[in-house]
Amino acid sequence: MTSDTADTMPLEAYLAQGGKLTTPENAPPRYRGELLRLMATFIDSELAGAAGFADIINQGPGIKERIAASRIVLEKLDHAERVLAVMGEFGADISRYANHHPWADRVARDSDLGAARHGADMRLAVLHYPLQDWLDAVVMNVLMGHAVVIQIDEFARLSYQPLGEIFRAILPRELRHTELGEEGLRKLLQEPGNRPLVATAIAYWRPRVAASFGSGSSAHFETQKKFGLRQTGNAELAAAWERQVDDVLRTAGMA
Repeated sequence: MTSDTADTMPLEAYLAQGGKLTTPENAPPRYRGELLRLMATFIDSELAGAAGFADIINQGPGIKERIAASRIVLEKLDHAERVLAVMGEFGADISRYANHHPWADRVARDSDLGAARHGADMRLAVLHYPLQDWLDAVVMNVLMGHAVVIQIDEFARLSYQPLGEIFRAILPRELRHTELGEEGLRKLLQEPGNRPLVATAIAYWRPRVAASFGSGSSAHFETQKKFGLRQTGNAELAAAWERQVDDVLRTAGMA
């Protein structure tokens, strides 16, 4: 956003026409606040997700599966670091961020958090639940992976250009994480006796992912849409996720 544009056009009108901001100096306080909230939620979710999945790597049934799980952990940490660097440009203290919260901490398996935040970090509620075993982790990765891809596709078009560029680079990796999860799910379903276990895991994780993904106050979503930080609201995103999950489960013979 140039100074001439700022002088002649209100920010909201500029953003509504597809305008982009390129530096922290051009971002007014309310825009900065919403952008920082969005970044913190993403970073904390990636760090918490990586921590939970790291604990499951050695339960992989083979070397290929363990390599895939290790890659997912590595890339999630890398994604968090990339977005954290942008947060630092807005004045956030990022030097000790990775150790600021106990990312591996989880609630009891039978807890029901709904969409509520839990603890001091900004991770999505679903990432407070523990993974039970390899099969459980694969099912969770498939369901959560589709939610993440839908959301990052949104973020790739957000109005803060440097961050949008990072999300565009991240998107193909997150797509691959989801594909790896689906490959793992198909392999699990080929094993005798796994189908009821997969069904149980789906019944556990689907409502928890849905609660997290469809969460967030409508006021925040409307403000973020107004600032070009989102294209749609949480209800539209959640509906798109439900359709994708139905398609995946139908293809796998689980719907």
